[in-house]
Formats: sequence, structure tokens, C-alpha cells
Amino acid sequence: MTPQQYVQQKAAESGSSFYYAFRFLPQERRDAITAFYAFCREVDDVVDEVSDTGVAATKLAWWRSEVNKAYAGQATHPVMQAMMPAAQRFGIEAGQLLAVVEGCEMDLQQTRYLDFVSLERYCHLVAGVVGEVSARIFGQTHAQTTEYAHTLGLAFQLTNIIRDVGEDALRGRIYLPVNELQQFDVRAHEITKREYSERFVALMRFQTSRAHQLYDRALQLLPKQDLRSQKPGLMMASIYRTLLREIERSDFQVLHQRIQLTPLRKLWLAWQVQALGRIPQ
Repeated sequence: MTPQQYVQQKAAESGSSFYYAFRFLPQERRDAITAFYAFCREVDDVVDEVSDTGVAATKLAWWRSEVNKAYAGQATHPVMQAMMPAAQRFGIEAGQLLAVVEGCEMDLQQTRYLDFVSLERYCHLVAGVVGEVSARIFGQTHAQTTEYAHTLGLAFQLTNIIRDVGEDALRGRIYLPVNELQQFDVRAHEITKREYSERFVALMRFQTSRAHQLYDRALQLLPKQDLRSQKPGLMMASIYRTLLREIERSDFQVLHQRIQLTPLRKLWLAWQVQALGRIPQ
């Protein structure tokens, strides 16, 4: 299996919304974003699939070393072998990849966040930087597009947090800020025991409102000059925001299930953006 085949398989197996947006890119950019996504998937899987935190830390340390070796011309893993041509072509820096690894390391060291400011730092590493790199690969030409990409990445991450509240709690992680749990009088044990209440729903409506505000702000930040090049990000925004609305419609039944969109619906939402050049109202 070639490095390109490896990263393609990794992206396809994930079933992520990102995969549907990649399909509309020219081959060179599609290869680059697929390799980058596979890298993000590899390091994230270390945290989600390795139960021993010591082993997981060792694996992430290996990825740090592999990134540094790859940028020195000595890549050994197929993901990094596929990444390096893209890194040179689109100006992807080692520090950006290492930031993603650092964000995953935070999951091993920290399971709670006192407030949104501290949570935002985590989101910057695992989503904002991902947005920044993706925007470059998609064809960014305007400096303000970086702020758009970071803001959109934060909106995506908050959507993931809302969707995965139940799953994350089973892994011992609650990303909802502690001071906001206190504000709505929701106890951590109620989440881990999957206990729904009006207080929990109110808390989740508060989180969802913040995410919607970030989606709106991101779209306002996107310069007209880059509207066309950033279509893949807009496709993902359409898919993720539709998912967020589905979660709202379910009355936040997220503690015992993972609410998802069907592959066909994701493809339809992506195609609409491709055809219209914008997110449908």
C-alpha cells in the first residue's frame, strides 16, 4: 500500500463530514487535505483508543519525533510520507502539526476546564490550527481568512463537544466548562449517569447558542476574495450546523446516543454549497 493509498483509506474509514467536502477539490489539493486529515486522525486515535495514558503519551511523543524527522527529510510513517509534498507545496509548518499533537496531549493531562477561556485554548490547538492549515490548502489568498478559519474551527469543535457529551463522559472527560455547569446547577455525576433534566437542557441550549454565534461570526469574517477557494470549509459548516440543529430538535438527547447525519444527507449538503457557491439559507 502506498502512502497515498494509506491516507485515502484512513480518511474514508472515518466517515467524517470532512471527507465529503474533500471530494469536490482538485486532485492536488484533495491529496494534501486527505494527508493532513489522516495525520489528525492518527494522533487523535491515540487518545481515544489507547486506554493506558502512559502508553498514549509515549505514542504521542513518537509522533512529535516523527514530525521533526519528516521535516528533516526522514519520514518513516506513511502519513508523514504523504504529508511532506503537501507541506512544501502549501506552506504547512512543523509547528502547526506539533500544535495538533499538543492538543491531543492535553486530553491525557486534563479532563475538565474551569471556564470557556481555558477550553478555548484546547480548541485552538485541536481545531483552530486545523482550520488554519486547511484554509491554506484550499487556496487562501487573504490574511483575514486565517481568522475566519480559526473561528469556524472553534464552532466545529463546540459542535463536536455538544454531540459527544455522553461518549466523552464515559471516557472520563467533560469539556463543558465547570463554571457553566455551576451556573446551570448541573452536576458532573448527572452527566456520567446520563440523567436528563431541564437544567441540563438549558445548559446545552446555552452551549448551542455560543456555537451558532461562532458560525455567524466566521461567515462574516470570510473575505469575498476567498469565498470561492474556501468552499470546502463552507460545505463542512453546512454539514456541522445542520447536525447542530438536529441535536437541538432532539431536545439534546446526547447522553445516551450519538446523533448523526446520513452519508447521503452530508453529500447533498456539500453538493448544494458546490452548486450555489454559498451555504443555503
